Amino acid sequence: YNTVMRIWARKGCLNRIDRLFSMLEPAGLRPNLDSYAVALECMGRNQSPPKAIWRYLQHLNSNGFHVDELFQKCLFEADEKEMVLWAVRTVQPSYQLPPPPSPQICKSSLLQDFYSRETMVSYPKLDFSVKELQECFQQQLEMELKNTITIESVEAAKPLTLQAVKARELLATLRSQWHNAILQALQNSKRSMARPKKLSKYSVLYPYLCLLPDEEYVDIMLQVLNDLSPQGESLAILARELGSKVYDRYIIQRKLRSCQLEKVQEIYEKYIQLLAKDSQPKQYLPREYWEKLVAEAGFGPSLNLKNCSWPCVLLMRLGMHMLELLVKSVKVPRNILNRRLESRPIPVLYHVYSFYSNWQVGLVKPHPIFSQLVANAAETTLTFNSSAMPMLCPPLPWTSPRFGAFVLNDTKLMRFMDETIHHQLLLEQCPLVNLHPVLDALNQLGNCAWKINQPVLDIIISIFNDKGDEKLDIPPPLSEAPKPPTAPGHSSTWSKSLKHELFLCKKKTAEMHSLRMDALYKLSIANYVRDKVFWFPHNMDFRGRTYPCPPYFNHLGNDVTRAILLFAEGRPLGPRGLDWLKIHLINLTGLKKKNALQERLEYANEIMEDILDSADHPLTGRKWWMDTDEPWQTLACCMEIAKASRSPDPAAYISHFPVHQDGSCNGLQHYAALGRDLSGAASVNLVPCGLPQDVYSAVAQQVEEFRKKDAERGLKIAQVLQGFISRKVVKQTVMTVVYGVTRYGGRLQIEKRLKEIEEFPEEYLWEASHYLVKQVFNSIKEMFSATRNIQNWLTESAKLIAQSGRTVEWVTPLGLPIIQPYYRSRSTVMPACTLRRGAGQGVTGQWQLPWKPDTVKQKNAFPPNFIHSLDSTHMMLTALHCLRKGLTFVSVHDCYWTHALTVDVMNQVCRQQFVALHSEKILQDLSEFMLEKYCRGCTGEQRRVCLKRLMEQLSNVPRTGEFNLKQVMDSTYFFS
Repeated sequence: YNTVMRIWARKGCLNRIDRLFSMLEPAGLRPNLDSYAVALECMGRNQSPPKAIWRYLQHLNSNGFHVDELFQKCLFEADEKEMVLWAVRTVQPSYQLPPPPSPQICKSSLLQDFYSRETMVSYPKLDFSVKELQECFQQQLEMELKNTITIESVEAAKPLTLQAVKARELLATLRSQWHNAILQALQNSKRSMARPKKLSKYSVLYPYLCLLPDEEYVDIMLQVLNDLSPQGESLAILARELGSKVYDRYIIQRKLRSCQLEKVQEIYEKYIQLLAKDSQPKQYLPREYWEKLVAEAGFGPSLNLKNCSWPCVLLMRLGMHMLELLVKSVKVPRNILNRRLESRPIPVLYHVYSFYSNWQVGLVKPHPIFSQLVANAAETTLTFNSSAMPMLCPPLPWTSPRFGAFVLNDTKLMRFMDETIHHQLLLEQCPLVNLHPVLDALNQLGNCAWKINQPVLDIIISIFNDKGDEKLDIPPPLSEAPKPPTAPGHSSTWSKSLKHELFLCKKKTAEMHSLRMDALYKLSIANYVRDKVFWFPHNMDFRGRTYPCPPYFNHLGNDVTRAILLFAEGRPLGPRGLDWLKIHLINLTGLKKKNALQERLEYANEIMEDILDSADHPLTGRKWWMDTDEPWQTLACCMEIAKASRSPDPAAYISHFPVHQDGSCNGLQHYAALGRDLSGAASVNLVPCGLPQDVYSAVAQQVEEFRKKDAERGLKIAQVLQGFISRKVVKQTVMTVVYGVTRYGGRLQIEKRLKEIEEFPEEYLWEASHYLVKQVFNSIKEMFSATRNIQNWLTESAKLIAQSGRTVEWVTPLGLPIIQPYYRSRSTVMPACTLRRGAGQGVTGQWQLPWKPDTVKQKNAFPPNFIHSLDSTHMMLTALHCLRKGLTFVSVHDCYWTHALTVDVMNQVCRQQFVALHSEKILQDLSEFMLEKYCRGCTGEQRRVCLKRLMEQLSNVPRTGEFNLKQVMDSTYFFS
């Protein structure tokens, strides 16, 4: 109703709004604030007589609303707020807008000091002037307005052959023809949909095909065609991508039409006063300062758009229709590469069916002729959505679940699967003040400025263009793919082994193409921003774990990506900075994991010759760096150490290099702290000790003791395993036990490790892995008794909640509401899409709709998800308190990064916040929350009986041990 009224309001149709209002109550509906806001806006726009306006205001009061609430709770676009105010003042000339509400302060016990005005300090300044940040904002805005950006590929520009020149000319001609053909097909389709007598299943799409200029739809379809890999893509994924691209452009158009951009520009110009080095210091957080500026701006559109998200089904249906137009209209002459063939046109795209488990999935593939033409053209540009690129200015601060990050691109605060809306509803129902800590932590992470380590990038690009190097994680080009064997005759005559060999070649080629393109995207984006400073806006998943929004190139990437990133801000090394660089280097090599920090430092000093040689002659020297765990980050660190050690005063050397501190089996640390498990805490470095404890080696040793006893009793498999039980064999299983790995999954992990041992007899693989996974679980149960008790309590609680028909929810210690998105699904057939290669061939796909809670997934996922939420809480607490101390801080989940100068300070803050977090009554609070949500207040005898067992389970919180959390403060190896 409100949507229809809003359309009529813009057209000034007050009579229709009156009629619709009169229909609400007979229909059992009650007008809400938005309904009155729309009606009053229309009256203001029409300058209606006071009597009519007065009638609506009286109706508003009789329904329990107050005029002030219109301006406090409603969202407005363009000049809607001014029109409502004009209408109100027509009958109440002295009416004044309500003052902005007083800023609410988060009351979390964990952040009392952080939000205390007495301890407030100025926000850290960036090394930019106001003018420079304004220029950065304009560059970012231009990129987002274009919606896509085309950049040069880093692949070596080979001398243009005559074949490439002809192929590029031919492609340009074809693309022009395809553009016209798609445009014609789109217009014909829209005309057909607009005919009232010729309704079809796609008629509902007509309004969505009129939101943008026709040319933009054509551009979207051509972009998807150009990006399609030779191996093809899932029909559902392509349809979703097409629908989403239309939605993204519509959102930008809506923000422009609603005048939101002008307001954002106006506020951003003032907001950067908080960040710029040449402005007056302000004692505000970015979110607080932005909210203050918005309140002062008064009129104009709301920056939170009214809810306009499109359902997944709509996106899919729109994408399927566009894909159908693309397939029908884009053709290529069959003889374009071989003049001896007939010249009839054939579709550029065709479809095949593939089976995944019991699912039949449609795939869309380009015709080999098109793929060959693209390969011959060897084009050297790549096109990305602007949201895939790092930001060229500081991100807009998150102020609510619907506003933050990019200037125009639509970004969700919380990532979740498209068919589930529960997370968004939870966030919107949550009091905004409860989300302040999470929003402020995301803003802190997103405001870290970055730059490119150009010398390392250049070396990586040179190897990338010189056939790659799989050992160094630089994927080779497809020219290096294994050549398939010659297959004579028809496929029906091929032997089974030949078919298998051809399949493996095809699979390897597809994998190589995927890895090569992934590396190409990352390196090309890095090369594009090589001379720029850039930012990564952040959001989070449903557990609260944070991620950079740009998907390809960011600091969560692999060793190659991390090696080419530097902090844009430089800081002097100080008295201990060079030592931390050297310790960090040895940590990256993986050579001295069991040694004390001082021993790692001494070892670095012993091999300085190799370090300097690696820095000076990375590709022609001894190449020591190549044989390490993280070779590219090792090389980057060698170069930094060389520059620092050769400077006149290493302590004064300005370093931009990020030093990492990686959690020591982080999940088990949280379990040990939750259960106050003394032996478990000692195993994961929560207590002071001379050497780092290695929980993986400890478990391997315990398993070996079990094996010896069984071997002495004559157990054959225990005898066979003599000499084969090592840290490497058990590490992955120990690491993932805390994240819910089952015995079946653990057995597969161990079997894979045993396969890597050439001497191990293959006939014993199954029996040995089955035996070992049992012993690993027994060892962990013995070493971490409190951990297993807590894990079992969480698992059983989740099982009973899911069996009662509810999904598992909880709230983190920072106030973030969480719900697990696991449901039993029913198959739904996608709207048929007649993608025809020949007569009678239609394509359908399938997707999942949420239904009842999936008991197995809800049960198995709760322990790891709960620990992940604690892990993210600890990271956010550390980020916020590092901000108060003026540190540069970013994280890769449980791996924390800062300058070498501030490693010691960050270590101290991290330990303090771990102790503070686990000093809270985490399990008791969880129990109380779940009892309140799932058990209390339930009605009906049957329901009470069903929930009695759940109430008993939730009330029986596991007992804790004697571990003293304060010992964490003196732990040397809290980080590994």
